[in-house]
Amino acid sequence: MSAQAKRALWLRPEEYLMMERQAEYRSEYFDGDTFAMAGASRRHNVIVSNIVRILGNQLLDRRCNVYASDMRVKIEKIRKYTYPDVVVACDDERFEDDMRDSLLNPIVIFEVLSDSTEAYDQGEKFTHYQAIDSLVEYILVSQSPYSVEQFVKQNTRIWTYYKFDQENDVLPLQAIHCEIILEDMYKKVLQKNRTHVPPKRATPKLQTKR
Repeated sequence: MSAQAKRALWLRPEEYLMMERQAEYRSEYFDGDTFAMAGASRRHNVIVSNIVRILGNQLLDRRCNVYASDMRVKIEKIRKYTYPDVVVACDDERFEDDMRDSLLNPIVIFEVLSDSTEAYDQGEKFTHYQAIDSLVEYILVSQSPYSVEQFVKQNTRIWTYYKFDQENDVLPLQAIHCEIILEDMYKKVLQKNRTHVPPKRATPKLQTKR
């Protein structure tokens, strides 16, 4: 594509937001370009639902909120808008404007991996997320049980890596004082194909009186 064509498609952030808020399908934005988001698999949706439910219950009476993939996050330093699979924000949540649909200060972000996004989520996207000052924990979840990777920020430049791969492993989320057992994170992910067999009705026995 020529430079002129790129310039013709370049969008300002406010133009992207106006279009995105009216669009039927979501798109991410990075420095003038937009990227359509693909649909999610059943496994992906089940894992996201499990994480939101588990954390939502633990944070029910605290000043934290758990958002699924419809909450847009703005990375101010690099002019990017993205949709994490799960995001947690606490205390004084900050949003870009009064629409309150572009979060600025997430604390924890989860991304559920797929074949098409795994390399991006582990590499470039994580690099982009590191530009968010408030972010403390970044978690990558494989769709195949059981595999979870966690990155915890120790200071502005160092992130510590942890790996969890057993169903009874506990993922600690110290930034929000929560924890998730991997077995619970993957509940109902493995759906076995079962043939429905109708229950057998007992045939009453004929009794002869003497």
